[in-house]
Amino acid sequence: MALPWTLHGDGKTVGAQDVVGPGERLSWPLTIGIGSQHVVAMFGATFLVPLLTDFPPSTTLLFSGIGTLLFLLITGNKLPSYLGSSFAFIAPITAATASAGMGSALFGIMAVGVLLALVGLIVQLTGTGWIDRLMPPIVSGAIVALIGLNLAPVAKANFDKAPLTALITLVAVILCTVLFRGILGRLSIFLGVLVGYVAAVFFGEVDFSRVADAAWIGLPPFIAPANPFENPAAVFGVLPAFLPVVLVLIAENVGHIKGVAQMTSAKVNRLTGRALLADGLATMLAGFGGGSGTTTYGENIGVMAATRIYSTAAYWVAGIVAILLGLSPKVGAIIFTIPDGVLGGVTTALYGLIGVIGVKIWLDNKVDFSKPVNQFTAATALIIGIADFTLNAGALSFNGIALGTVAAIVIYHLMTWLGRVRKTA
Repeated sequence: MALPWTLHGDGKTVGAQDVVGPGERLSWPLTIGIGSQHVVAMFGATFLVPLLTDFPPSTTLLFSGIGTLLFLLITGNKLPSYLGSSFAFIAPITAATASAGMGSALFGIMAVGVLLALVGLIVQLTGTGWIDRLMPPIVSGAIVALIGLNLAPVAKANFDKAPLTALITLVAVILCTVLFRGILGRLSIFLGVLVGYVAAVFFGEVDFSRVADAAWIGLPPFIAPANPFENPAAVFGVLPAFLPVVLVLIAENVGHIKGVAQMTSAKVNRLTGRALLADGLATMLAGFGGGSGTTTYGENIGVMAATRIYSTAAYWVAGIVAILLGLSPKVGAIIFTIPDGVLGGVTTALYGLIGVIGVKIWLDNKVDFSKPVNQFTAATALIIGIADFTLNAGALSFNGIALGTVAAIVIYHLMTWLGRVRKTA
């Protein structure tokens, strides 16, 4: 069976201004390198969620890889994306696990997946026109930007744990981007991580103690969700804390698609319904087996922005590598030795690149910031997202991404409506 990608040029050289599209690929050795770079980019955030929620990290990684491949299949290999652990699940998982056990948290994850899949089907049947009207460039740009900038505290927290190592990593990424030509320049993030890792080993920051004891091959632990009919009050009682996560996942998915469309082709926006459906199914699958809920990853948008390589072949590599790592405790243990300082250095650049993509949406669509409606829409949403405002209403909890998204949508449409009423009065 023929592979769904055409070879970009000779597959071995990439011009300084070349763009490798979703339907193209480089030679397989280079594609494997780019795919590995995506694994590095998603690693820190994907494992932070299970580490904070006591979920098994290897299980989360396995379902992350499977979810990515499922996403690529459902979107027809036209939307480059990696599905990693969503930070939006941390608060409800923590609350549900403390009150009703991990099984109830997994049931909540599955419920979010079902609802997100239903939203995807609706979008697929009705089209994306209403989403475009709901989120015009000023709104979508703000959402993309705040998704990246909301992660700034995560990068800072890792950076502060080993500032020198983080600085070496960040400088290495920047220098590799500037000094190297062709594919080496495109692999600047991966090379920067390698330089930072060597520095961390030299500083004694890498712990190899678990590597020797880890098996080469082994299944991760699987955990089943709670049966809602055995203790319905406890299991269904956690749902109010989980359902608001759907809003965050929609915002993250739409923001991701807008960002990719901005960098590749506007046709990508037509895949919004499929993307939401795919992420919903992947989240359901993860919750069924003991993994954390998934979302399209902004970290990997940063990699694409830096490399201008949008080949979905690289994401197949990343998904397969994630699955293999999930099935190999030994290899996984080696990868997991990447210290916080290295992750802090590389994510400082990646998260910022996501924010810049949001700004690029404004510039490319010539958003007029002399208009108060655009000023207040962007300003309010960004501050809420960057500061990570949190609203707790009983069992419900909304974080900065959800609140910033709601603020951008409500402020824009409210001010626009009031402006029309004033003109007709």
